[in-house]
Amino acid sequence: MPRRPYHGGVDLLHACPGARLIGGVPEIQAVTHDSREVHAGSAFVAVPGAVTDGHDYIGGAIEAGARLVVVQADHEQKWARYADRAALLVVEDSRQAMGPVAAEVYGHPSHEMLLAGVTGTDGKTTTCHLAGHVLSQCGIACGYMTSAGFDTGNGFEPNALHMTTLEATHVQELLARATRSGRQAMCVEASSEGLAQHRLAGCELDVAVFRNLSRDHLDFHGSMEAYRDAKGALFEMLETDHAKPFPKAAIVNADDPASAHMLRRTSRRPITYGIESEADVRGLDVAVSGLRVEFSVSASGETAQARAPLMIPYNGLAAIAVALSQGLSLAAAAAALETFPGVPGRFEVIDCGQPFLVVVDIASTPAALEFVLKTLRPATTGRLWVVFGAAGGRDTARRDGMGRVAAQFADRSVLTNEDPRREDPDAIIETIAAAMRDAGRREGSDFVRVPNRREAIRHAFEHARPGDTVLLAGKATETFMVFGERRVPWDERSVARELLAAGGAAGTR
Repeated sequence: MPRRPYHGGVDLLHACPGARLIGGVPEIQAVTHDSREVHAGSAFVAVPGAVTDGHDYIGGAIEAGARLVVVQADHEQKWARYADRAALLVVEDSRQAMGPVAAEVYGHPSHEMLLAGVTGTDGKTTTCHLAGHVLSQCGIACGYMTSAGFDTGNGFEPNALHMTTLEATHVQELLARATRSGRQAMCVEASSEGLAQHRLAGCELDVAVFRNLSRDHLDFHGSMEAYRDAKGALFEMLETDHAKPFPKAAIVNADDPASAHMLRRTSRRPITYGIESEADVRGLDVAVSGLRVEFSVSASGETAQARAPLMIPYNGLAAIAVALSQGLSLAAAAAALETFPGVPGRFEVIDCGQPFLVVVDIASTPAALEFVLKTLRPATTGRLWVVFGAAGGRDTARRDGMGRVAAQFADRSVLTNEDPRREDPDAIIETIAAAMRDAGRREGSDFVRVPNRREAIRHAFEHARPGDTVLLAGKATETFMVFGERRVPWDERSVARELLAAGGAAGTR
């Protein structure tokens, strides 16, 4: 249930300038864009989609109890036959209106908390979880909303929707749940597609964090410029101000050239972090010791030591920068990293007593795979293996890039399936293999193809030696693989444990 129900139409008209309200508005208890989630007292937002159009489900939504329907002006007639059963809010763009409408219904929860958004090609999830942990350890009870899961006050909940940034209706409901449970802050993962589709509309943002930019999602955005601009929209959200007691800050990676573009999108105070370049929050003397990373952090003339579970140091520096933006202690923020419990499927170690290291990570872009392999190299005394593929229906350049990165930074690679969707799985794997051959790698010795993902993992485990590291990249906590129209149940971590427990590893049999 929302923190308070919505009454009347004046606020909705204020939230959606230019909208028309037809009919009186009854008490509204929830907002949804999915007709299957409608119950008595709901508002239903009809949104056009790539495959289906929500306007076609208005009748079903009203039958299920919707008392207000939000439609685009060009679809108003689809509501007419139900005019005596539900009020109507006519807007120019229902997707753009969805966030403001949901925010009104749920009582503008983001006005009552510190809200931080994290964007970038890679590292968003871990940075959100880290920043939430650091803020909580420093006295600001903070949750998170990421592709891995949510914490709105009752601990970790898996993200069963498998969306990096949820639709605006879910975002506002979860923020409202967080305020009711006493959360003082939330860290939200902001994808470029989510920003382009206004999924964070209706949110009052206090801190924007930029991690990095590399080629990805051009199937959606069309160009690197459009992709970059979509991420930059997060920083424009800093310009609104409802007199909240939290300092506004634009936090960017000094080592990424796209940071300058992000800062041009806002007038708020910039805070830089980095390792290679001079930065407000700088990491120095980075060293990997076993499954932990250690580095010193310099900020405002102070220095603190940081120790954390194995991860990319940039994520930790960004989290510390978020804490410093709110006036928290550098020493306390750095110390908080040591107790970070990690994120499911991000640098997650699978230990079943095998004589080699097994790590599961979401790394599904060339830049992410490179970061993870580079980070694992110092922790590996033997050979570095990677089991990976590339998703169908996504930017095809990702496949060539993944192959080149594996050829450069891994000793052995096992090429396999990863959500081929409607594409030919063998053709995807061949593109990766071609890139590895072009980089000088030999098939049969440096890499092999095993399309069945379970058998690919088994192959790596059976050939790994003591001291080796096996990285399982690309699936992490996802619960299915997509082949055409079929969703096949899949749990990478469980499969790894099953194979290791069954002796599917050299030295364990």
